[in-house]
Amino acid sequence: MTNDNRMTIETRLQTVQNRIADAALRAGRNPANVTLVGVSKFHPVAEMLTAYRAGLRHFGENRVEEITAKIPDFLAQIDPADPPDIHMIGRLQSRKVPQLLPHVQMIESVDTVKLALRINRIIHRDDLPQMPVLLECNISGEASKAGFPVFGWETDEAVRAAFCAAVEEIRVQTGIEIRGLMTMAPIVDDPEETRPIFAGLRRLMAFCAERIPQVKWEHLSMGMTDDFETAVEEGATIVRVGRAIFGKREIG
Repeated sequence: MTNDNRMTIETRLQTVQNRIADAALRAGRNPANVTLVGVSKFHPVAEMLTAYRAGLRHFGENRVEEITAKIPDFLAQIDPADPPDIHMIGRLQSRKVPQLLPHVQMIESVDTVKLALRINRIIHRDDLPQMPVLLECNISGEASKAGFPVFGWETDEAVRAAFCAAVEEIRVQTGIEIRGLMTMAPIVDDPEETRPIFAGLRRLMAFCAERIPQVKWEHLSMGMTDDFETAVEEGATIVRVGRAIFGKREIG
């Protein structure tokens, strides 16, 4: 098992990279076109450094407080000429945007127009670099999931129109740049059950690329420890993997 805590982070990371490559090749894709984000939430800086030294260059965190506490310490101990990218992958409260922005290179969890406008305002206010963002989509329709409500978009013109209107409002904000879509699949025993979700997000981005070509529709962030291979087969360009790299989290 790749999440066996007796294995080293280096071994688990290599195993995940091999599995990503195999899944990409099965789908006729270039493995180099899939970015692995190591989800380091609740894991200490020492483990992040181990993964960095083993070659990981993208790290995902989901709490602003943890990012502001860990990332400066992490960056102080790595090669400044080869910095990692930090991805915000969790739900982001508007009031915490100012604390977050200086520490991340991508926000994957923009789930409302209001949040996008807030990010844009703070970037201009604080004279920060343009921020790449992904639009989080609730494609499964689960009430517990965050994201733009796109469930049923393929058959419901009203859903399509509402999402396109949101994209248009966000894309004209000069402080942020839409780079693609993100989703969280349902937690299921069989990863094959997530395939329709991932395929649906891929089709949604293809639709968006045709309808709104001014956006650089580059990334599909989908797939985690239990289903990332299925996501890669369905077109993921970013997978967010935590347990399979860092082992089980120690919380509290």
